[in-house]
Amino acid sequence: MVPHAVTRALRKNKTLRYGVPMLLLVVGGSFGLREFSQIRYDAVKIKIDSELEKKLKMNKVSLESEYEKIKDSAFDDWKNIRGPRPWEDPDLLQGRNPEVLKTKTA
Repeated sequence: MVPHAVTRALRKNKTLRYGVPMLLLVVGGSFGLREFSQIRYDAVKIKIDSELEKKLKMNKVSLESEYEKIKDSAFDDWKNIRGPRPWEDPDLLQGRNPEVLKTKTA
């Protein structure tokens, strides 16, 4: 057994009390980060199916094609409606009567 005086001295030693756990955290963290960062490089090595690759190439969506879709849209009647805050009632905020909504669902 360890004498009582030695145990008390080890508890009072700040290096052992704070330094060793910190050192273990730093060294252990570096090993943990190495494992997590290795996942990224392993995922790049995985090849996808040729069928899936063909599907992805066929469904090309570009910024220009999306622009062409919405270019001729009319936004004259568009109205900006603010979303409700967590403490607000969404039906009252957007001008809907909650009593009417309750009768529709019932």
